[in-house]
Amino acid sequence: MRVSFLVYGVLYVAFEIVGNQLEKVGWAEIDPLDVASALTDALLTIVICIALLVAADLGRARWGPALRAWNEERMRAAAEAKVEKSWAEVSWDDEPIGVRSWRPEPLALPAPATSSPGGTYYTPSTYAPPFPEEPGPQL
Repeated sequence: MRVSFLVYGVLYVAFEIVGNQLEKVGWAEIDPLDVASALTDALLTIVICIALLVAADLGRARWGPALRAWNEERMRAAAEAKVEKSWAEVSWDDEPIGVRSWRPEPLALPAPATSSPGGTYYTPSTYAPPFPEEPGPQL
């Protein structure tokens, strides 16, 4: 039953690809080269999909037992190293867990700049105030 659905699906995809290619050309102007090109494109698509499925199946057959053994070993190691306290027994009053920082120590701050004798505040110039008091055109 599965094989018949698979064959039907492959044929359906092939017909759809061929129909799409021929429709792009235009049904009135189809020649044998267009049909051959559409069939080649459809078969190439189907062969690539089959190759991907075979590669996935071979990968599963090759790496499946190794992955299962690795998972079983991990589970066995976790069972051997049982947690001493269950979650029901954990008290939130326990001491916090210390964590080392991965960041480097901060650099020392640079020495402050020497102050100038004239001061550091803004002194307005004598020819124009910084903000005009009267409304009018401003630049």
